[in-house]
Amino acid sequence: MAAAGRGRARVPLIVGNWKMFKTSGEGAEFVRELAAALGDPAGREVMVAPTFTGLYEACRSADGTCVSIAAQDVFWEWEGAYTGEVSATMLSDLGVKAAIIGHSERRQYFGETDESVSKKVWAALGHDLLPIMCVGESEDDRESGATDDVLSEQLSAGLSSVRDEDASRLVIAYEPVWAIGTGKTATPQ
Repeated sequence: MAAAGRGRARVPLIVGNWKMFKTSGEGAEFVRELAAALGDPAGREVMVAPTFTGLYEACRSADGTCVSIAAQDVFWEWEGAYTGEVSATMLSDLGVKAAIIGHSERRQYFGETDESVSKKVWAALGHDLLPIMCVGESEDDRESGATDDVLSEQLSAGLSSVRDEDASRLVIAYEPVWAIGTGKTATPQ
């Protein structure tokens, strides 16, 4: 597979994931305030990922501003009897521009697998949503020297549905699980 964005400088992407915080109204107000504070974000792209219940209002508040909206997840089917799931079709219809896929909390608490990550990446690409695919290793993986193997497996499986010509239309987010909430910081090495 070709490297994403090879041969082109990529604009830095800053994404704020709100997790399960902020009501719809709080989120909409935050987006308005953020857009006003940012002014012209030349040289960077800024996104926020509110809860599903806040997406509609956040998209309305972001419309015409420098802030884009991302979803915290997406389901791989376009429609059907999948109670509680939200499709790429629905997200795109709202004006959502991206979807976070494979977040460590989705993997840990909801059993998300590399296979489901691959399906979600495919669904996002199919609806012109920017897939933000998360990869990362645990403390045990890191201490046992398995980081490279874990990341390689996550990347290989998660990107298995991506065609070479689509590689530049996705983002890989390195999210070391061992650094979340621990005070430890990941370095470029």
